[in-house]
Amino acid sequence: MTITTIRPDLLAIAELIRPAETVLDLGCGDGSLLRCLIDTRRVTGRGVELSQEGVLACVEKGVSVRQGDLHEGLGDYPDGAFDTVILSDTIPYLNDPAFVIREMLRAGRRAIVSFPNWGHWRCRWDFLRRGRAPVTPGLPQPWDAAPRARPLTMADFEDFCVRNGFHIASRVCLRGGRRLDCRYAANLRAEGVIFELK
Repeated sequence: MTITTIRPDLLAIAELIRPAETVLDLGCGDGSLLRCLIDTRRVTGRGVELSQEGVLACVEKGVSVRQGDLHEGLGDYPDGAFDTVILSDTIPYLNDPAFVIREMLRAGRRAIVSFPNWGHWRCRWDFLRRGRAPVTPGLPQPWDAAPRARPLTMADFEDFCVRNGFHIASRVCLRGGRRLDCRYAANLRAEGVIFELK
């Protein structure tokens, strides 16, 4: 898989990965990001995926994956086993995100967390105008579709990191697949965000 054939948010994550890193992708879905990183960055990559369909798709792509529930932790992996642990578009579905991120930072030197930003102006406008639960541009899922995501914003996540002692090393803000300058009203302008934690 080439780097140009994956979703823009996954491409932005791939750009944060250095060549020959060891990478663990949590909630890796069909393995597209891992396959891309293996092919273009020569990483040693592993995935953890809950759904059987996702695990089978990973196997078809030749990606090393195990079926598992992130709420059970990463006990299979020793401290510092990976350079980078990725959690892409999965945090809104977690019951205990602080536990999972602690496990990520235990098993890896850094964690990369991405999610759609419900603080985007379109979500706010939709809620104000229609009085209905907003659908984010980065995750066009109705509120009642399974699995159910908990809405969160950049500001929510930054507060969460402060409360839990997670150091934010960098942020990437995305709109329409392109990077934005995170210094200017990012919570209002970004459709999706990527945080690097240490």
